[in-house]
Order: sequence, then C-alpha cells, then structure tokens
Amino acid sequence: MEEHNVKIYLISDSVGETAQKIISAVSAQYPTINMKDIQRYPFITDKEMLQPILRDALHEKAIVVATLVNKGLVELLKNFAQRTGLQYIDYMSPLSEIIESTFGIQPLQEPGAIHKLNEQYFSRVAAIEFAVRYDDGKDPKGFLTADYVLLGVSRTSKTPLSMYMANKNLKVANLPLIPEVPLPKELDQIDHKKIIGLTSSVDNLQGIRQSRLLSLGLKENSSYTDPERIRAELTYAQDVFEKYQALVIPVDKKSIEETASIIENLYSK
Repeated sequence: MEEHNVKIYLISDSVGETAQKIISAVSAQYPTINMKDIQRYPFITDKEMLQPILRDALHEKAIVVATLVNKGLVELLKNFAQRTGLQYIDYMSPLSEIIESTFGIQPLQEPGAIHKLNEQYFSRVAAIEFAVRYDDGKDPKGFLTADYVLLGVSRTSKTPLSMYMANKNLKVANLPLIPEVPLPKELDQIDHKKIIGLTSSVDNLQGIRQSRLLSLGLKENSSYTDPERIRAELTYAQDVFEKYQALVIPVDKKSIEETASIIENLYSK
C-alpha cells in the first residue's frame, strides 16, 4: 500500500500543544499517510515573524495548522491563503467567533492563557499534596518551605484549615502541641510571621473531643477530655505562641473559611 507524506507547519502564539494533539488524533485515522514531518513555530506574536513562515510553507507546499488568538495574525493568515492558495486550518477562530457573536464578549487575545490556568491548577494540587505530607508534624522540615505553619492543641482545626488554605494555593504545614513532646528545631529557623497559633476554650475543646471519642467508639472518661488536662495543654500552647510571636486566633464558633480569611486579611496588609 502506497504511503503518502504530508508536510505540516504548526504555527502558534504559545507552545502549540493544542494543535499537536489534534494532529496526532487525525494522523491515527490515516495509517497510510505520514504526518510526522511537522515544522513547529511556537511563540509567533507579530506579523514580521509570521509572514516569512507563511512564504516558506507555500514554497514547500505544506499545510499550515494554526492556533493563534491574535485577530490581526489570523487575518494575515487568512488573506495570505486566499491570495496564494496556501492550505491552512485555523483551530481557534471558529469557536471563538461563535462565543463572541452569541454573548457579545471579546476574547482576551492572550497567548498561553490556558497554561496560566494549568499552572494555577497544578500549583493547587502541589499545595494539597504539601498539606497532606506535612500534616500533624509528620516531617518538620516542611516548615522551612511552608507559607504558613499552624500550631495548636488537638482539635483546633489545624488539618481542615491546612487543606482549605491549600485550595487557595498556599503551602501549609501544621504541628500539634503536646506538653510532653519537644518542639522541633525547625520552628527556630523560620520567620515568626509564618507561624499561626490556633486556640480555643476549655469547654469548647472538651465538647469536640468527647464527640470525637464517641465517633471512634471509645470511652469518654480519659485524660483527652479532662478539663484540667485541656487547660494545661492550652497554657502550654500559649507559652509556645508567645515564644515564637505567633499570630493567635481563637477558633471558637468560627468556620474554617472565617479563620482562613482572618489570616489572609492580616497578612495581605
């Protein structure tokens, strides 16, 4: 069976990833046609860059595959093709024109916008993975690269707050404060402005801890829910907060969103 060769010029004002995927998908449907001869021209952002590429494509009888968001460049490509007979396909304009005519909204015409969205997504995923890895003081080395380090006794919402803030692309580690457990040396190596102290009242913590034990099927009468023990933990925590000049936030009757908002507002100033 005879094999045919097709030369393709892939032109984009970003990296050309979108067009490359479509070309690969189309190529799979034509096993006797070789579509691997692809000349890639990424980051084409002005007419002076585009014009010589189009002339070369015409000379080599190539098919131009374009993903351009700049209307001026799209118009140049279209006019050149009409004058010369250059074969081309523009993947961006048809759908953009439908959206624009339907809603009356102009496109950003911003090259690489999809990668900015992807960067935000992957940054959020990385922040969530960070929160999981450095939850509950598993590895204090994480404090050194964290945006924030949350300190507090058990049941002061450290973990859910870490995860919530991770969804805002913030790397947050947390450490439970237990009087009998020495503090990691990493706390002495970080900017105290990163350190957030979470506290609560004895009654509030006792109620939350009792509910926690019940959910686990454990007895309530333990030191975990003893008011005097809780009071001692809170006193110790306060000493730690003062030592590290932590921002202290009482979490009683506050939602996770409210606590996160307090942190963001204070530090944005």
